[in-house]
Amino acid sequence: MSLCQDRQIKGFLLFLTLFALLFVGTATVLTIYQVNGAEALWLKHDEAVSSSLLEQSVPKEVIAVAFTNTDISEDGRSLLAAAGLGKQSESSMRPYFNQFQRSAFCTMLCTVLFFLFVLAVGIFVFFWKRKRLYQQADKILLNYINGDYSCHIPQNYEGAIYQVFSSVEQLATMLQSKNETERKAKEFLKDTISDISHQLKTPLAALAMYQEIIESEPENAETVKQFAAKMGISLKRMEQLILSMLKITRLDTGNIIFEKKSCRVSELIAHSVNELTARAKNENKQIQIDGDGEQKLICDMEWTGEAIGNIVKNALDHTQVGGIVRITWNRAPAMFQIFISDNGSGIAPEDIHHIFKRFYRSKHSIDTQGIGLGLPLAKSIIEGQGGVISVQSESGKGTLFTLSFLTEL
Repeated sequence: MSLCQDRQIKGFLLFLTLFALLFVGTATVLTIYQVNGAEALWLKHDEAVSSSLLEQSVPKEVIAVAFTNTDISEDGRSLLAAAGLGKQSESSMRPYFNQFQRSAFCTMLCTVLFFLFVLAVGIFVFFWKRKRLYQQADKILLNYINGDYSCHIPQNYEGAIYQVFSSVEQLATMLQSKNETERKAKEFLKDTISDISHQLKTPLAALAMYQEIIESEPENAETVKQFAAKMGISLKRMEQLILSMLKITRLDTGNIIFEKKSCRVSELIAHSVNELTARAKNENKQIQIDGDGEQKLICDMEWTGEAIGNIVKNALDHTQVGGIVRITWNRAPAMFQIFISDNGSGIAPEDIHHIFKRFYRSKHSIDTQGIGLGLPLAKSIIEGQGGVISVQSESGKGTLFTLSFLTEL
């Protein structure tokens, strides 16, 4: 029975049980005491009667027979009535009977009052503890309503009320989690809007300046052509920024569902660097691919290809003329790894812990056109598929990115 599992109710029931046992025991003792008192009083009466009869020279045998007789006759009743010894008569024993009656009444009254007091105290303590428990719960619930989840309702005991408290605590935990999620979402949205507005200021300012120059020299075809091209570059940069922010925002908010399937790693790499091969050739750089063409990886080919492409693009951005970007892969018993290395400028020690932050640009960077979203986007894509991306670098010697994916055993 769930009611009896409540710690306070169990304590109260135990109190009532002990109270009942003590009351019955006390009543029994008092009853025995009163019976003994009545017997003593009756014996005292018999002693007084026998003494009086002996003084009247009544034989002892007659007195003994009289005290052992149990029959009542009319003559006996008439004799007592004539002698004035009825119920309402005064006798030498009447004061003793009155004293006995008063003593018995006072004893019973005091006993009953004492037990009523103990019972009242026990009931008061039970309901006082109950009220204090409800007040504590009410105070904590008000804190929950106000968004303060630092205190918790007691729920580590058995009983119906604690089951209710446990359900309320679970609800509070859900609300806290929801509030925290909403808070993070608001902060994320605020930071995203702030980042976008900050990053758009430069290209928008450049566009405004280019427009003013074109408007001031409309007859100069060369100037119009030159700054129209620059406007196109700024617009392209803005488009790239907005698309990258949309992608990374969708990834961070969990709105992207990766369509994982088995694909050849060689095809994945070729797809990733397809648009970068021409750039590397124009800049007199090399992209070398080396690995088992038959090995397969379970991943979303489009998104994983974009992540690898962003890392390779970053490597090209930080590699001098004649530099080499090398892509290899290897399968271990429980993990598949893709390695992307270069012999470029490397990453300074003070920058290596910040390269995956949005819009982060090192003061040592030789790339003046990047927007600082390629590596954060790659990280979100890899981790969104349950993978891990790590980096090792030595300034002036190059960088190694490692993409690790768990394989199916």
